[in-house]
Amino acid sequence: MPLKHATAGKVAFGLLVLFAATAVFSQTTTNKIFAARAEKEFRRTQKLFASDANNPTNGWQFARACFDFADFSTNKTQRADIARQGIAAAQSGLAREPQSAPAHYYLAMDYGQLAEAEEPSITDYKLIREIEREFKIAAGLDGHFDFAGPSRNLGLLYRDAPGWPVSIGSKRKAREFLEEAAALAPDYPENQLNLAESLLKWRSRDDAEKVLVKLDALWPMAQTNLTGEFWEQSWSDWTSRRVAAQAEFQKNYKRAP
Repeated sequence: MPLKHATAGKVAFGLLVLFAATAVFSQTTTNKIFAARAEKEFRRTQKLFASDANNPTNGWQFARACFDFADFSTNKTQRADIARQGIAAAQSGLAREPQSAPAHYYLAMDYGQLAEAEEPSITDYKLIREIEREFKIAAGLDGHFDFAGPSRNLGLLYRDAPGWPVSIGSKRKAREFLEEAAALAPDYPENQLNLAESLLKWRSRDDAEKVLVKLDALWPMAQTNLTGEFWEQSWSDWTSRRVAAQAEFQKNYKRAP
């Protein structure tokens, strides 16, 4: 099984007060098939972790499954409970293998799920810093992990968080990390999509067009390489977002012939 890419490579991060946008890194599909698959993987990795918690791989794989399953929670209490299990599993793995990029990465992801579940408070601001810190550590250990996941998620974090002095939001940093992710894993659709959507949001017409052209070029090969049940949820997300980005560009930026 390939490395889990965390529901289209995003991290859950609602924080209604801290983020004006909805669920910064969260894919919130209600498809029952995807939910059932996430729960199955959660139960499988939970048993592995319970049977051998001393194995660091078991820890981060369960943390990964917790992140994915939390996206299908029906209430904040359930989301928080699942997130805390993932946090504990990742921390357990890091206690045994401190230089584990996957453990740092999924610790950040599950911190994001916990932040989304809790009522906005000063604690959330502290969690943002923890998430930033863990992604940076993961990037330093393995910048290519999860198709440049650390840079991708740092870019989204800086893009959607409020700016100083409220939080760590920064257009400059967002663009830097989103472009870095697109450079590290250029054939991964999520990276180009995030960059295209952001450039459209920032009204960078020419740059957005270039990225959309790249996305069109890589799309057929990605459909050939990223196949099977594992990728179905991602393709569902990517396809709808690509259509929306293209439509926005055509509506607002297409030059008249």
